[in-house]
Amino acid sequence: MQPLLQLTGIDKAFPGVKALSGAALSVYPGRVMALVGENGAGKSTMMKVLTGIYQKDAGSVHFLGKEAAFNGPKASQEAGIGIIHQELNLIPQLTIAENIFLGREFVNGFGRINWKKMYAEADKLLARLNLRYKSDRLVGELSIGDQQMVEIAKVLSFESKVIIMDEPTDALTDTETASLFSVIRELKAAGCGVVYISHRMKEIFEICDDVTVFRDGQFIAERPVSSLEEDTLIEMMVGRRLEEQYPRINHQRGALRLQVRDVSGPGVDNVSFDLHSGEILGISGLMGAGRTELMKILYGALPRKSGYVALDGREVVTRSPQDGLANGIVYISEDRKRDGLVLGMSVKENMSLTALRYFSHGGGRLKHAEEQQAVGDFIRLFNIKTPSMMQTIGLLSGGNQQKVAIARGLMTRPKVLILDEPTRGVDVGAKKEIYQLINQFKREGLSIILVSSEMPEVIGMSDRVLVMHEGHLSGEFPIEQATQEVLMAAAVGKKYGVTQE
Repeated sequence: MQPLLQLTGIDKAFPGVKALSGAALSVYPGRVMALVGENGAGKSTMMKVLTGIYQKDAGSVHFLGKEAAFNGPKASQEAGIGIIHQELNLIPQLTIAENIFLGREFVNGFGRINWKKMYAEADKLLARLNLRYKSDRLVGELSIGDQQMVEIAKVLSFESKVIIMDEPTDALTDTETASLFSVIRELKAAGCGVVYISHRMKEIFEICDDVTVFRDGQFIAERPVSSLEEDTLIEMMVGRRLEEQYPRINHQRGALRLQVRDVSGPGVDNVSFDLHSGEILGISGLMGAGRTELMKILYGALPRKSGYVALDGREVVTRSPQDGLANGIVYISEDRKRDGLVLGMSVKENMSLTALRYFSHGGGRLKHAEEQQAVGDFIRLFNIKTPSMMQTIGLLSGGNQQKVAIARGLMTRPKVLILDEPTRGVDVGAKKEIYQLINQFKREGLSIILVSSEMPEVIGMSDRVLVMHEGHLSGEFPIEQATQEVLMAAAVGKKYGVTQE
């Protein structure tokens, strides 16, 4: 089959880094090509070369049978290549329709915007995605998942021949993901080619026809998805065999560390639980169940309306994140780019930001040598891949950014570590490293709360699992009883429970 798009022998280097070396990618009409590899494998760089954000050092690009060279995203978009970025590119103060058609509004013969036609065309795109709202809504009023769907609608409006989707379901619910997959099947039927970049193995085997594997900036293989098993694909991505995906360890838990009694607040209703030292407590539930809201109440980022929280037998009140840190409670956000990291600052600055009091003299002057020593120790301990601690953190891969976020939390010497979706957007190799670090913290007696939308992750790493539904706890399970079936039943509101120990 003749490819719609073919990139061959692509090289791209930056100072001190060879990002791509002989990389290749083919996209076929009516088929979905998965592009997979660990964070830092070169996937995003390849897409930026294709769309003209970066200029290649060597190699060729052929689109619709002709050699092509795009001088920027606008040129590639006009040629028929659409891209849905992992990072949202919307203006919150404008309506959905204004965002979709920004810079190419419909105008009448007098040069005035034809608002009626623009909103009608935008509404058609939203209906195609099975979205329930109208296009006159402000984008800033939408959830992150709904904003992602607007990005998808914007790309569909270009009627592109090739559509690139970079982690498109990262912020979507199961229902929104099903709608997206329906649209992808429509695009296939219309003869479009789709590049699907994702770390979610289940999605790749469900929606993709072919898969291209990158590793360390190089092309490794192209295969039909039907010819592969998940374990084989993971081995191709990481270049080694991962013996066990979730390396949970058995460890004798210690004394009672955290008591939560009848806590209520925004999105949370009358929640109680205990957490011991050296224990991993998993929190499961569907999106909107109140998991993140509960964690933010404990940390102090959201107000607690009622209830009692005690740490090591002493009542604590957290009215702000500073109170949480001062009491030994650290929260690692699910949205590391918005809440967890300052992308324009260095690795060192991000890592030590909340722990500067440990490196300060009485006069407020920093002990720079001690700060650098601590940062260097964490870089080695966490195996963070960075040219130096002064590297801008926004240039690191997602997995390495997440490791820095976790290291920053640990620098404050917490008693309770809350990890909210700690492996979201992280490749399988980095996931394994993060799991091993979590186990190390567990051995050292740290109390860990693991919030995750991935049931296998919760079951695979936790000692005990709590399930939330509509703001309250609907189940508590020792790990021996925590199957996906019972967790899902509790997540949709079926009541379960075991006596607290």
